[in-house]
Parts: sequence; C-alpha cells; structure tokens
Amino acid sequence: MPACITIGSMSTPCPSMLLDDGHKEMGTKQMASEPKAMNSAEWSLLVLLSVLWGGAFFFVGVAVTELPPLTIVLARVGMSGLILLFPFRFLGYSLPRGLRDWTPFIVMGLLINVLPFSLLNTGQTMISSGLTSIMTGMTPLFTAIVMASFREERLTWNSVIGVLLGVAGVAIISWSGDAAADTHLLGIGLCLAGALSYAFAALWGRRHLRNMPPLKSATCQLLSSTLIMVAVVAVVDRPWTLPLPGAKIWLALGGLALFGTAIAYIVFFEILSRAGASNVMLVTLLIPVTALLLGNLFLGEPIFMHELIGAATIGLGLLFIDGRLPRRMAHAVST
Repeated sequence: MPACITIGSMSTPCPSMLLDDGHKEMGTKQMASEPKAMNSAEWSLLVLLSVLWGGAFFFVGVAVTELPPLTIVLARVGMSGLILLFPFRFLGYSLPRGLRDWTPFIVMGLLINVLPFSLLNTGQTMISSGLTSIMTGMTPLFTAIVMASFREERLTWNSVIGVLLGVAGVAIISWSGDAAADTHLLGIGLCLAGALSYAFAALWGRRHLRNMPPLKSATCQLLSSTLIMVAVVAVVDRPWTLPLPGAKIWLALGGLALFGTAIAYIVFFEILSRAGASNVMLVTLLIPVTALLLGNLFLGEPIFMHELIGAATIGLGLLFIDGRLPRRMAHAVST
C-alpha cells in the first residue's frame, strides 16, 4: 500500500515501508503520526538534558586518558545504577521479578547503554570529544528513518531534507587534511554506529517503556546494562590487572555517573513519556555546542572550521526535521 510523504497541504506517493498521511492503513493496527510539538517546559528539559549529556563527553574525555573504553562504560552504568537505587527504594518502587519483566529493560540497556557507550567511548580514543558529540547529532536523523520504517511516525518532506542535510554535514566533518587518516574515519564510523543504536533505543522505548515511571525505567535499564558489562569487561579488559586510576579519573567517573547518566536518564525518560521518541532525540542538536566548548576549555581540544561548518549543516537538518524553520519560511512567503 502506498504511503505518503507530506509537506504542508501537499502530498506525494512514497515507498510502502512508510506510513500514510494519517488515514487508516490496512494490515496494521498502528497509524502514522506527526512528531508532537513541544511546549516550553519540554524544551527546558531538553536544554537541561543537552547540558548533562554534553558534559558526559567531557568526563569521558578525561577518563579515557587512563582507562580502557569498556571499563569506563562499566563504571558509568554500575555507579549510576547504584545511585538511582536509593531514590528508587525510597519512593517504593520494586524491581522486576522474572525474565519476562526484565526483558524490556535488558533490551533497552543494550541499545541505549552497552552498544552506544562502547562504540562512542572507543571512537573517542580516535577523535576529539567535541567531534564525538557532533557525530551523535545524526541520532535524530537516524531516528526519523527508523520511526518511519517501523510505522511509528510519518516521514515528511521536512524529514527527508533534514536527513540529506545531516548526511552532508557528516561528510563535511569527516573530511581531514590527510585523506589516509584511517583512524580518524574509523572513529567517526564507530560514533555513527552508536548514534544508530540510540535511534533503535528510541523506538524500543516508545513501544515498551513509554508509560513506565522515568525513575524505574532509568534504574532498571542501568542495572541490566551493568550485569552485561561485568561479563564483557571481565573477558576483554580484565580491570583487576589495570593500575589504580588517580583522583582526577575517579572524579570524572563520579561526574559521569551522577550527572551524565543517573540524572540525565531520569530527564530523558521524562521527555520520552511527555514528548515522544523523535523529540527527545533532538537533544543532539544542542549537545555539540556544550561538548565542543567543554572540550576546548578544559581539555584543550582544537575546534576546526570544517567541524563548525559540518555541525551547522547538521543543525540545519535537525531544524527541518523539527518543522519550525519550514513553517516560519512558509509563513514569511505567504505574508
């Protein structure tokens, strides 16, 4: 059955993998919907989340100077899970009892913690923390495609233009003076894979955790991630053989766990429940600014002109996906 890509009041046929323009579609119980327009409170939460996650890139940038990437992931999810257990118990929540009840959190933990954190932390050993954050700016672009492909949200012309602008932005950022900079390109590729994992996490969260209390979602998926990472790190890094990190690293891990993970995930799941999957992933429009500034100010990481141009191009793409810029352009033309 043909679906429909829409812009304003215009429509045009598109592949059947995407949803129609809001009318009933045969053969499925779900119908496409436009991403919800956020109010001022939800935008404020999004800005807060961008600061928390932008700071996380800074903390990781400090930690990778002495610890392997996977060990950092274990410390991040383990410490943050323990932090959240205190308010979790205080508010009277109970942990899932059987595997069936744990499954949504285990899958979410894999998609939003284990895979992306491992990929991003490894990529950050090859590229700067600021550039790592810019690569995660592809998350809303990937999310738009994933949500449309799985019949959750309609893919509009604004989304298509945004995706193309995002790809162009990544191509600009990927450019370096040395065309043979394989390590640089590999780092970018790992970060893009992490962004794709976040997109599938948004889909999973929308389908299985949307009506779950944010604190319970955050705590249970972090505990699930911790158990997975214990097994992985025990085989790969063997952290008991590593030298004890210094005070600066412990402070970075504490900041990463408390601010960049525990508090950040409570805010994340609150936005997810209120504004939807595509909107919460727009946070990566704001994260690169925070991470680039922190990386430059505290880590001395240089900011190159082509990175700024690429970031601006990705940002323009995200504005098209959000829909506000096209609506304002249309209004300006009509008046």
